[in-house]
Amino acid sequence: MKYALAACLAALALAGCSGEPDEPAPTPTPEETAAADAPTEPRTLVAADLGEIRLGAKIEGPVGPEVEASIVAGGRSIGDIVSFVACPAEYDTCDPEDMPEGTVYTYVITVTPGVDKPNDPPFNRPVGLDEVEAASVFSTVRQASGFTGAIGYDFKQAEEALGPDGAIRVQDDNGTLVWRVVGGDGWQTGEPMTFFWQSTLAPDGAAEAYSLRADEKIAMASGPFPPKEEDAGSDKP
Repeated sequence: MKYALAACLAALALAGCSGEPDEPAPTPTPEETAAADAPTEPRTLVAADLGEIRLGAKIEGPVGPEVEASIVAGGRSIGDIVSFVACPAEYDTCDPEDMPEGTVYTYVITVTPGVDKPNDPPFNRPVGLDEVEAASVFSTVRQASGFTGAIGYDFKQAEEALGPDGAIRVQDDNGTLVWRVVGGDGWQTGEPMTFFWQSTLAPDGAAEAYSLRADEKIAMASGPFPPKEEDAGSDKP
């Protein structure tokens, strides 16, 4: 009898001493699942002044250290974009193949609405050029892989373009980066502004990865851009 009692006590201990089966974990409701998958609100970041940042050598791409292209909407140009990527200030040359792991690259992009300069191949010039009365938002159209959180623009240029009351709000919108004009007398034809952001990933070439919103148009623009993070190490053993 005592052996049967001992066996029973052991079985109860294994069952949590309750004799009742464990309750299954609650299944999330459709509303909870949708809320978890929903995009978050854009996060406003602190903008740094490009004029106070020391840069090193630029990466030499297939068309040289800078890429020039048109900003295109509906087959017509509404501006010009010139971009490059630089290594930290201590480097006199900038070859990503020779850079140590963790190197921070600075992506620098100058946008001039309503101006169309000669483009680097293979970026053909579109037919026609439209002047711009009010550009309002410059952004990446892809997630900024390797983004370090450092972002900003050239404060002096922005004041010259927008006036003393103008400012630019920078945001992280679910991984894409946004520079939004707030206040001032408008960003118009012939007024260059330079934006920057930093990444731990070097570009894998130029891509149609930027956009400009101006005069109720959304135009696409090409410039150096890093690969997706899951692709960045795909060629490594």
